Amino acid sequence: THLGLPSGNDRWSDLSPTGVAAKADFWREVIRRADACPTPDHAREVAKAVLVAEAEREIRDIEAGLHLVELNNLASPWQDLRDIFDLMADETPAQWRDIIVRLRSVDEPLAGYRACLEAGQAAGRTVARRQVEVAIEQGGVVAGPDSGFGVLVERFRSAAESDGEVAALEADLMAAIDHAKAAFAEATSWLETSYLPTARDEDAVGRDAYVAAAERFLGERIDPESLYRWGWSEVAKLTARLGELATAIDPDASIADVMTRLSTDPAMAAHDLDAFLSIMQERQEVALRNLDGSHFDVPEQIRTIEVKAAPAGGALAPYYTQPSEDFSRPGRVWYPVGENPTFPLYEEISTAYHEGFPGHHLQVGWQTAMGDELSRFHRLLVWYPGSGEGWALYAETLMGELGYFEKPEYELGLVTSQLFRSCRVVMDIGAHCGLPIPADQPFHPGEAWTYDLMTEMLETVAYMSPDEAASESVRYLGWPGQAISYKVGEKAILDLRDELGTLPGFDLKAFHSTVLSAGAVGLDLLRQLVRAG
Repeated sequence: THLGLPSGNDRWSDLSPTGVAAKADFWREVIRRADACPTPDHAREVAKAVLVAEAEREIRDIEAGLHLVELNNLASPWQDLRDIFDLMADETPAQWRDIIVRLRSVDEPLAGYRACLEAGQAAGRTVARRQVEVAIEQGGVVAGPDSGFGVLVERFRSAAESDGEVAALEADLMAAIDHAKAAFAEATSWLETSYLPTARDEDAVGRDAYVAAAERFLGERIDPESLYRWGWSEVAKLTARLGELATAIDPDASIADVMTRLSTDPAMAAHDLDAFLSIMQERQEVALRNLDGSHFDVPEQIRTIEVKAAPAGGALAPYYTQPSEDFSRPGRVWYPVGENPTFPLYEEISTAYHEGFPGHHLQVGWQTAMGDELSRFHRLLVWYPGSGEGWALYAETLMGELGYFEKPEYELGLVTSQLFRSCRVVMDIGAHCGLPIPADQPFHPGEAWTYDLMTEMLETVAYMSPDEAASESVRYLGWPGQAISYKVGEKAILDLRDELGTLPGFDLKAFHSTVLSAGAVGLDLLRQLVRAG
């Protein structure tokens, strides 16, 4: 379903311990068969390297027992089992029957997933209490009157208006939604009554586990201490730039006052959801139209992008979903609505370029459109946040260089985006590896990281709202190593651009094509492929 393929959309993956064991056996067989394959040319060498690296990564994760503790506030099966319905095709009666069958049977993958968490309990390995509490809150929304499954009703009524055969399925759909909500209610009750009492109190995973997790996301081995120092230097540099921009906007106000004004001034916000989504859609279309041919050769298949409101019950973070393999389902940027009556724009312009074009939409769509130039596995199934999120953050920087933050408040939003990604580096590494805040820092010098300090830093240094700061802090603590991939990945791309930019005949559009054509790979392999041209 994630790939938009036509078959199997009425079935679920086996999330049980038995299914995980079968998955490990599958990947071992992949490696055995790949090792026996000849690689007579560069393309096949890359295909094999990517395939084996991904298989080895999957096996490492399984052998490390990560499936026993796979629960967090943003990226775990707990969210996937509801979010997948957002991607299901809904134009024909057969497609609605697939949705209904999945709704009726969602208790099956929930049971398999629960069995893995129970196996972790039995082995003395449980998820941190903070992550479980957020998952319980999310489950309550999914099972309640404001459930994200309600979006299916809106989609159904739209389809039923023009198709009587679809309309005849209404009773079945409503019953199936009730069943799915009840299944989530039961799973949420189990989390609250049986799992939460055994959850561990400690958020941090420790240095060794953190380095392993970061390698999984980056595709390179890190030195956390040196990255920690670099992260603090970025925080200092960007904080200074933020002060300069705030002074340019209002020389008599503090940074905090300027940020408050930008967040609350009705003249600097979209006044309702439709207006906000329209503005974000226009940003995508203008950027794509203007940069196609000058800085990128945009494949024809991805010149359509959609901007949508995300269903209720998820984390407060925008996200992107890739187009289907045949591009019948376009790439989409999703924005969580939250409780906001208005939508401040200063911070959303950079997000539009990050999640959409020329960020994830160009990158993922480019990879999908490469056809036989990359293996199908590489095009559709491989993702490394180091190169992926690194490219998206680089896209923000590039758009700043090209003048697309045309108002001072928009440039301030770009710097704020970069600043909070730098805060991620120091908080994520510091909290999980037990590194104290340096004694020469103005923010709580010498203290040990806690959830409260992380939230405070995001509010007072990165100027995020309390709700966003709380959600982000929970994210970092529950997904170790992922948060640094943005800034570390961007650094790798900028370093490559600086290195190759000194060579005769350097062309920026060609550089972009080379980076994008490498596909989603680890940073070590990205450097190798880009340097080889």
